[in-house]
Amino acid sequence: MPVTSGAARCCGIIGDPVAHSLSPAMHNAAFRELGLDFVYVPFRVKSDELAAAIGGMRSLNIRGLNVTVPHKVSVIPLLDGLDGLAERIGAVNTIVNDDGVLKGYNTDAAGFRQTLISNGVRPEGKRVVVLGAGGAARAVAFTLAEQGAELVILNRRQELDWAVELARRLSPVAGKKVPALEMNQENLARALEEADLLVNATSVGMSPDTGGTPVAAHLLKPGLTVFDIVYNPVRTRLLAEAERAGAGTVSGVDMLLWQGALALELWTGVGAPVEVMRAQILAGLAGT
Repeated sequence: MPVTSGAARCCGIIGDPVAHSLSPAMHNAAFRELGLDFVYVPFRVKSDELAAAIGGMRSLNIRGLNVTVPHKVSVIPLLDGLDGLAERIGAVNTIVNDDGVLKGYNTDAAGFRQTLISNGVRPEGKRVVVLGAGGAARAVAFTLAEQGAELVILNRRQELDWAVELARRLSPVAGKKVPALEMNQENLARALEEADLLVNATSVGMSPDTGGTPVAAHLLKPGLTVFDIVYNPVRTRLLAEAERAGAGTVSGVDMLLWQGALALELWTGVGAPVEVMRAQILAGLAGT
């Protein structure tokens, strides 16, 4: 942790779970590199504690928070305002506290976009299957729709209404109706038959449950690119099986990096030391 004074500013991450998160190590390394009197702390916040946690952000004058599963959508009514992008997406992953006024932002979208660019993936005109309909999936799908991808959203039966609502929100952006389907083997097989890109925007396969995968191995194929936003482990079961099937793969590490860098800049007004942050992520993953 950085050496701090009584005037130190506090930032952190709220979610459930958060013990696996590499964001504290990444951001604290960045604060040290920049010589900023900031500290970043993980806060496990259950769903029924979210309102109290956001009230605590105001009371304790916490400068900024990252928001992760399962709070990216439910936190919105508790904030004082939203950045235009976060409002269009309908999900928040970053909060900035300006003297008790809390504003929500979405840096997931830009982080995802930058990761596509750095991996040479161009969504325009591509057939893309997005798994999930939570906060991260919203940012991913919105970015893809904006860039001209042809989307299909799949989500588990219990939360199919989330996928339907997301598809409704996306359709005007995509310029056509976006299908929302139950995530089962039949629908996966049909959607992936002609897909160019598959994005796993669920937490399936995330540490400690690394044996999980949202897609059966036999549905993966050459010519498909598989992007798993899960970053811990770097090589999820989904990515390992995609590689064996001859598909291209993209890990979630760069998305974690870029969304974090943008969040840090919102809190501090200072350019993020991206390479220092990347090295800290990779060091943290090497130790898991």
